[in-house]
Amino acid sequence: MIKENIIITSTVHNKPITADIRYISTQEKKPLILFVHGFKGFKDWGVFNLMADKFAIKGFIFMKINLSHNGTTANQLIDFADLEAFGNNNFTIELDDLKDTIDYLFSTSTSIPVDELDFNNINLMGHSRGGGLILLKAREDKRIKNVITLAAISDLTNRWPQSFLDEWRAKGVQYIENKRTNQQMPLYVQLYDDVLNNLDRLSIPKAVKELKQPLLAFHGTEDETLPVAMGYQLKEWKPETELVIFENENHVFGAAHPWKEPDLPENFQKIVEKSALFLEKK
Repeated sequence: MIKENIIITSTVHNKPITADIRYISTQEKKPLILFVHGFKGFKDWGVFNLMADKFAIKGFIFMKINLSHNGTTANQLIDFADLEAFGNNNFTIELDDLKDTIDYLFSTSTSIPVDELDFNNINLMGHSRGGGLILLKAREDKRIKNVITLAAISDLTNRWPQSFLDEWRAKGVQYIENKRTNQQMPLYVQLYDDVLNNLDRLSIPKAVKELKQPLLAFHGTEDETLPVAMGYQLKEWKPETELVIFENENHVFGAAHPWKEPDLPENFQKIVEKSALFLEKK
């Protein structure tokens, strides 16, 4: 199996997008899955490497990225070493990062040989906030063939109570605790301003209703972060969505960080199997 780490230059925001690519070389064109982590997430979290290997074995090119402002750095891929970048992140920056990444795949500088990549079969997969992000990007990028969401957020524009917004505006910053690392992670009010200034572009309900690509959505009934109702909303807005609901499952489908087991949790394995079938028949 080929495993390659790369850095993609952000053309707008002057920070690197770190990525890794996994596939088995066959000199035959293969579909590619581009995976996007969620809020306070990163590409090497928990089971994501194991998941990437599973997809590669099934004949896919699997690429996952650290968004440029997710708080990690090129030298510290699993640590939030750049909290200023994290605090200055917003949804427009993340959409720009996805454009840069997709552009990279179609550029002459891509490291994937042309006889390995099917340029007509580029697919997006995202977890949590990353799931919402890829729904927005798929609407505006015709190069994307299919979309797969894992416990996706269904609305970016109505996430915060008014008291939180008032305090945010007054202070200019709110701090979110990372319970895993005990870090107080800043969110500068520019994140909210970005939403206000881009209400149409950042409307997930509108994006899903207008989405041309096939959509496969996974959600757990015991999701403690984004309620399962959000999964049903995607189905409501796009009735042909293939919605898979896991009973008694949480936001990360039984995974954790770090993940020390030799195989995926049961429902993550089902995600791989169902996703592969979904992409193969499209």
